[in-house]
Amino acid sequence: MSLLPIKGLRFPPEVILVCIRWYAAYPLSYRHLEEMMEERGVLVDHSSINRWAIRFLPVLEKVARRVRKAVSTSWPMDETYIKVSGQWKYLYRAVDSEGKTVDFLLTAKRDKAAARRFFDKAIRAHGMPDTVTMDKSGANKAAMDEISAGQQSPVAVRQVKYLNNLVEQDHRFIKRITKPMLSFKSFRSAARLLAGIELMHLIRKGQLAFAGSDKMTFAQHFYALAGQVRPA
Repeated sequence: MSLLPIKGLRFPPEVILVCIRWYAAYPLSYRHLEEMMEERGVLVDHSSINRWAIRFLPVLEKVARRVRKAVSTSWPMDETYIKVSGQWKYLYRAVDSEGKTVDFLLTAKRDKAAARRFFDKAIRAHGMPDTVTMDKSGANKAAMDEISAGQQSPVAVRQVKYLNNLVEQDHRFIKRITKPMLSFKSFRSAARLLAGIELMHLIRKGQLAFAGSDKMTFAQHFYALAGQVRPA
């Protein structure tokens, strides 16, 4: 299957893919990419790269979910701040005991309902954890206690800050990429672009498993995912 088999594209898929890969994988702005592509003889406006990233990165992240490796049942979780339209929003994230990404969710609020949506999303993808490690947040614990209440084996919740260092350190990669972006323009675009950034992070962690993936480079993993996008 050809790369990014989607009709009506003005630029070759190879150009689109390299732009959105660089944007989500490295601390670059759209204008940086516009200049870099011009040096390579490709004249593309930074606004076009923005539209490509918003359109295609979440598609690739969705494809990646079909070929992700399993994670362990011990999840350190935490939320970090992301600025959207000048206001702080909340990116809930969890990793497993080995630092592998479990899941993520951007929310407008930081409360029990938001934490519950995050846990529900992670559990749908990976099943029920045995242990969740979190900070002293009452909202996060209340959400997990609510989920755990209906289980034969309740999920063990550990609220010890130093035990949560694994996920807090993992936030740094996301922050390093988002910093040059200054601020996302809308909640929708932020959610879609963060999906791409998280995708690049889990590729680097070696969390994808498909034919030949053990011998692929970082870039080859990305392009192999693009080859699995269904024609549209």
